[in-house]
Amino acid sequence: MTEPTKRVWATIDLEAFKKNLALVSSLCSGSKIYPVVKSNAYGHGMEQVVNAALNSETKIAGFSVATIQEAIDLRALNVNLPILMLNGFFNEDELRLCLELNIESVLHANHQVKLVNDFLSTETLKGLTRFWIKMNSGMNRLGMSSEDCQKAFKDLNINPNIELVFMTHLAYADDMENLESEEFTTKQLRRFNQAKEKIQSNHDKELETSIAASAGILTLPITHKNYVRPGVMLYGSSPLAKKKGGDVGLNPVMSLSSRLISINEVRAGEGIGYNATYICDKDMRVGTVSIGYGDGYPRSAKNGTPVLIKTRSQTFKTQVIGRVSMDMITIDLSEVHDSEINDEVLLWGAGLCPDEVAAHADTIAYELFCKVTKRVPLIYV
Repeated sequence: MTEPTKRVWATIDLEAFKKNLALVSSLCSGSKIYPVVKSNAYGHGMEQVVNAALNSETKIAGFSVATIQEAIDLRALNVNLPILMLNGFFNEDELRLCLELNIESVLHANHQVKLVNDFLSTETLKGLTRFWIKMNSGMNRLGMSSEDCQKAFKDLNINPNIELVFMTHLAYADDMENLESEEFTTKQLRRFNQAKEKIQSNHDKELETSIAASAGILTLPITHKNYVRPGVMLYGSSPLAKKKGGDVGLNPVMSLSSRLISINEVRAGEGIGYNATYICDKDMRVGTVSIGYGDGYPRSAKNGTPVLIKTRSQTFKTQVIGRVSMDMITIDLSEVHDSEINDEVLLWGAGLCPDEVAAHADTIAYELFCKVTKRVPLIYV
């Protein structure tokens, strides 16, 4: 059967991913790296991204995921490195799965610590097991109090088969030029360090710690510690409020593309798309592109959201006009004189920073990546 022409596709540049991973290593030379590959590696394909990481020149210590199913899927790929489950287990069954598959779990709540203690009261660990004890230092999402963390360390540290890492997560490290952000982050670090000192006073070995995710890796060397957990920066997007990926040396990994399927001449005063959210202020050429929110392009993208169109002569930067539909968007072709049906249109990626697109859609690049739907094929290069 004749293969259909691809109407939408996402090109995944695994060499760009490796370069971003190498940047993490250069910034955190004294830390072990646990790349975050949750949510299907932020929409980039867990299996391919994990294989790229394993075959890169950068040494990694393990991988981070969010859920037990992600951990199971990752282990099924014959990954022998440690797997850290950031959201922790829900119940005893999941705890047993973690132990069976050698999955390292975050303990962020007292009921999880109790489940481990209850398990240890009747059974013996078959090998060395690592748990990550998470403190709520100010984000107020997951994590225990300083006192509860100290108790968890005291209860679990007596077992010779358990290794413990003390961790927290920064809530406001994306804008350290902002005084409020700096003060908030300083408060979080102070709380964490005070708790660490108390735990260390009752701990024989030097306590291992982990604080930094992408924002901390880029802006706060003091947070690099024993382990770092890079996430969105690996995929080329900046975690920082006032900087794009290219500003901090990151390479875009996903390039989302589609095709021009219609060109119309629209008179001044006419509206474009549903509810006529754009009114033409002059006679203009309008192109229709075969992509929409059914493919993951954000419906919230406003008039003026940038796109690139590649014609025979050159690549033009133009903009979305009118409301995003399920399968189509419309773009301004007024200054694109040689556009033709089937011209490639780049929605974000190499040449068009996803952070810039996300800003026009009142979201972040993380969401752009994760919402690309299954009807968009991923092409790996």
